[in-house]
Amino acid sequence: MKHVVVIGGGHGLAVILRGIKHLADIKLSAIVTVADDGGSTGRLRQQYQIPAMGDIRNVMCAMAESETLLSSLMNYRFEGDEGDVAGHNLGNLILTALSQSCGSFMDAIQTFSKVLKVKGDIIPSTTDIITLYAVMEDGTIVRGESNIPTIDNHIRHVFYDRPINASRQAIKAIHDADYIIYGIGSLYTSIMPNLIIEEIREELRRCHAKKVYFCNAMTQPGETDNYTLEEHVHAICEHTFPHAVDIVVTHDNTIHTDVLDHYMREGSKEVRAVLKEHSYELMKRDILKFEDGLIRHDSNKIRDVVDEILRM
Repeated sequence: MKHVVVIGGGHGLAVILRGIKHLADIKLSAIVTVADDGGSTGRLRQQYQIPAMGDIRNVMCAMAESETLLSSLMNYRFEGDEGDVAGHNLGNLILTALSQSCGSFMDAIQTFSKVLKVKGDIIPSTTDIITLYAVMEDGTIVRGESNIPTIDNHIRHVFYDRPINASRQAIKAIHDADYIIYGIGSLYTSIMPNLIIEEIREELRRCHAKKVYFCNAMTQPGETDNYTLEEHVHAICEHTFPHAVDIVVTHDNTIHTDVLDHYMREGSKEVRAVLKEHSYELMKRDILKFEDGLIRHDSNKIRDVVDEILRM
């Protein structure tokens, strides 16, 4: 049985996990960022002094054995702008309540994972309450994960303003891993918040697992404007260590001009490889789907690519 560890956050991580949870003969672990400080997550984090749980909630739903009514309700958001529950996700409230009653954030995750029959382990990269910072190209420092993509500037690097303790479960998962998968998702605000934790970075450097990066199909305004595929990988290595990526998976789908024009108007461009040779293996595969003019990664296609990698 091969141990696959997926590292990231946001909806992209959920897309990968929703597919590969169905692979046979693997042990699956998800290491998830808790750096989010916006919306319902941010409010609960500030009020109850617990790590951000929004990305944990998304991953929990994605890794649930089946799409039940309860797993669907986890993402239900109460309407309104004011009031005790207005704007909160039901799942966030449940995880907050469990954190209070179980005694710890980690216990809350494990308890509710059993209720949803989650296929694998969900592990926060840290149980510290953390704030992500970014240094922009002009030297401007931006505080807070939710603020970073809103600044009309280019990110030089992201960091924490104090040492952060990695969760012991995250370190063990990386130590035991046969394969590490980074992505999909926001490079600087979903993937990097995990990788820049010193203990995680060092364990990744030491471990012998094959490291795979699923690159985004489109650039993200405010984070990766005009980035090539190579610049995405370079950013990961700059924040971690040289040769932190062994395989890069990118799409070989044909994207219609009308779709690209729509994204262009939103400030987003297709991510392309521009070099002929790389220090890592480049796999181009059919991994996208198109819905109502939007580009999405396909969970089942990603499952098939991961299965191909596991068989190499």
